[in-house]
Amino acid sequence: MQNTTLCYIEKDDSYLMIHRIKKQNDCNKDKWIGIGGKFEADESPEDCVLREVQEETGIKLNSFEYRGIVTFVSKDQDGKDYYELMHLFWSNDFTQTQALPDCNEGTLEWVPKSKMNDLPHWEGDEIFLELLDRKIPFFSLKLIYFNGKLTKAVLNNKEVR
Repeated sequence: MQNTTLCYIEKDDSYLMIHRIKKQNDCNKDKWIGIGGKFEADESPEDCVLREVQEETGIKLNSFEYRGIVTFVSKDQDGKDYYELMHLFWSNDFTQTQALPDCNEGTLEWVPKSKMNDLPHWEGDEIFLELLDRKIPFFSLKLIYFNGKLTKAVLNNKEVR
């Protein structure tokens, strides 16, 4: 099981997103996602999100909200399985002292929230982005994919798709 974090940093009704176009063999290739990454040894979710945001964007989070846990289950027709537990954060309280850096994973860009679903993304992201917008205090979301297609979504133990 892989533990990761993802943070949606908000400014002027936009989210800071990364267009994942630079890494080879990237399961997120060509998709737009929030800022985050994998846990390092001895990190808590909070430690990880602070480090990942700083490393990828140069932004220091002053405060943030831990908004949910997203469980990803992915299978493909070749029998390859993937399981990830993603800790989801949101912030609009940050310090940015320089322009966005060149990121080795993709291109960083502020994307208006109204345009988010127009960009290439994981289908399940639409569910948790709506929960963030509705300011749901904390949720558990399970997303099941087969061959990259969302087949089932379970929010707080109730199927929603």
